[in-house]
Amino acid sequence: MNFGPAHKPLAADSAPMDSLEKQLICPICLEMFTKPVVILPCQHNLCRKCANDIFQAANPLWQSRGSAAMSAGGRFRCPSCRHEVVLDRHGVFGLQRNLLVENIIDIYKQESSRPVQLKSEQRMMCEDHVDEKINIYCLSCETPTCSMCKVFGAHRDCQVAPLQAVYERQKAELSDGIAMLVASNDRVQALISQLEDIGKTVEENGRRQKQQLCSGFDALYAVMEERKQELVRRISQEQDEKLGHVRALIRRHGDHLEAAVKLVEDAIRSMEEPQMAVFLQNTKEVFQKIGDAAGTSAIERTEPGYESMAHFVIDSDAVTSGLRAIDFQAVPEDEEEGDGGEEPESHPDLAGESGRL
Repeated sequence: MNFGPAHKPLAADSAPMDSLEKQLICPICLEMFTKPVVILPCQHNLCRKCANDIFQAANPLWQSRGSAAMSAGGRFRCPSCRHEVVLDRHGVFGLQRNLLVENIIDIYKQESSRPVQLKSEQRMMCEDHVDEKINIYCLSCETPTCSMCKVFGAHRDCQVAPLQAVYERQKAELSDGIAMLVASNDRVQALISQLEDIGKTVEENGRRQKQQLCSGFDALYAVMEERKQELVRRISQEQDEKLGHVRALIRRHGDHLEAAVKLVEDAIRSMEEPQMAVFLQNTKEVFQKIGDAAGTSAIERTEPGYESMAHFVIDSDAVTSGLRAIDFQAVPEDEEEGDGGEEPESHPDLAGESGRL
């Protein structure tokens, strides 16, 4: 079926009006704006009725205007740019009217109403039947056609319907589909926002749990360091005591040895005395000292194994095994709920990672 616009030169002359009409089409109902026209914060325009429809679809629990229970507004997204529009308690009735667009619509309608004959002449014409307008729709072939095609032409055995009725029905269906898509997009956007919030919560919970884990291990390090210093102090104390005792023995035996060496030297000099009387007189004192030295011949010694420090041994195997066995413990559900409910219900495993040391 071939058809085309009649009087193409006239159609070309109306191109500016067609372009203006496209700018005055509501993106929701796909019709020319119906007053009142509201302007959104993103500078896009909507019929207030269409704006209210998508607002109600995005906020099903929002009370109707004038209800005493209404205390807060709501939000929806612009169907043209997806900008989020936040409304106060007045809903879409709190949006500013675009009087400029309303005036342009009035002027356009006045100008469009003048060339009535021109607009009728621009209707699509059937190319198979001269002077026949496209006025019916073939439901079987799903294409517009003319009455002559139904009576004598290729569509005589097809089921047809008035073009205007099919146009209005499909336009309404398309409008409903657009509204459904807008509502669906808003639900998807809400889900994305919820998932983004969950992601932020996961990051925050992970950071907090890492901090708690590091604090627990720092406390373990502090306890181990304190215990190490205590054990080192005990070793150092016994080491100092033993070294002091050994050094005291060294000094005592050194003094005894020095006195014995001096006594030997005195005895040797006495042996060299040629006079017997003098010799006998001097050796008396030497024998006295030798006797005294022999009386202190019992040398004090340290006990066998005195130098050993092997008794300072710790058994760290059990502690090491305990440290290696440190793991996260599941938090009871009652405690988890008592923490303020920060964890998302769909991610209970996050709460189970708040381990205790």
